[in-house]
Amino acid sequence: MEDIGRRHTLPLQSPPEAIIGCSSKSPLNAAERASARRLFYRIVEHFEVISDRARHGPGSQTYSKPRLIRCTYEYTLSDESRDLFLRSFFGALALPAFGDGTEGDGELEVDYEELMPLFDGFAECLMDKFFSASPVYDSAVLPAQDAGGSTPGSAGTTDRLASLRGACLVRDRYRCVITRKFDSSEHEIRYKQHGGNARDEDGALLHEQDPSQFDTLEVAHILPHSLTETNAQRTLDEPRQTALAILNMLDNGVAHLINGADMDRPRNALTLSALTLSALTLSARLHEFFGAFNVYFDPVPGEPNTYRIQSFLSPLMTRSIGCPVTRTLFVTANRTIEPPSARLLAVHRAIAHILHLSGAGNYIDTVLRDMDDCVVRSDGSSDLGRIVSLSLGGWLNSAVYS
Repeated sequence: MEDIGRRHTLPLQSPPEAIIGCSSKSPLNAAERASARRLFYRIVEHFEVISDRARHGPGSQTYSKPRLIRCTYEYTLSDESRDLFLRSFFGALALPAFGDGTEGDGELEVDYEELMPLFDGFAECLMDKFFSASPVYDSAVLPAQDAGGSTPGSAGTTDRLASLRGACLVRDRYRCVITRKFDSSEHEIRYKQHGGNARDEDGALLHEQDPSQFDTLEVAHILPHSLTETNAQRTLDEPRQTALAILNMLDNGVAHLINGADMDRPRNALTLSALTLSALTLSARLHEFFGAFNVYFDPVPGEPNTYRIQSFLSPLMTRSIGCPVTRTLFVTANRTIEPPSARLLAVHRAIAHILHLSGAGNYIDTVLRDMDDCVVRSDGSSDLGRIVSLSLGGWLNSAVYS
């Protein structure tokens, strides 16, 4: 075991992205985990006090790095994932953390001033390599009836995406899983075929239903499709490898459910059924809110495939989309098409809470708005470094706003 009852001098350190995913995957024992937790919280709480003093109230344009780190740890979904997170955290900070559980373990004396750039670097890595990409609306997932082509480097072809869309629409009975509104395009198709006798999946006549209960529907991946997009060589580039390693720190092993190499590839009915685990049918408006992690699914204990759907939107917007509401997701007879994965919905819920509680969601929204508006603010509140990094190599025509 490491001797942690002494002052620790930091060695030269690799960047956090070189540490994440490379740490030992062996689980910690109970004593090691307790020691690591104590030291983790002592470090985070120290920087949390400093961060809270530096921020400027609820209208702040930035986010809390300590809270981002704390919430990411606290919203991991298993002890195995928490162990991965702690190993990566202490690896990035070049600190020993795993004592024998005796009194005094976790009390390593550290130089916080020396530690600060490594701590901030770990938070920035979480933000840049994972969270800043996650809330972007997933344009790779096309409207439910769209037959448009896929973009170079995307994981699925047009036919594959169309097959996935079709399977999800059948499973979800051509209705948004939240609002239960029927797909307007499908209504038109059925009307042309059957006229006034067009019916929904329950046999009810469509023309007798409230016109407000029809909407444009889209099929959305539960986690961003862009996380697993491959390059021209059909391999994952370094940023996406790091993003998937961070995803494994939330729920170890979950990445295979959205693996770009297999996504949208209906080689047979079984694989297509399995792919529907990663997608659900939503109205265009709710797709945007869900893709931005402002709407999430809380499982109802003891009721399979049943969720209390909640929102981090304003009270007015929350009411306008009919939330909160409890829904049981549709399951086809004999489960020929799998329902949305409870595991992926749990990860989506975790990300939503991390973004909200740390302020990272509002911060990312501000950066993206500045990018869209090509704005550099005269008060210095624009994050130029992140705007540049998120511009994906494009130049922004900048204006200065007072």
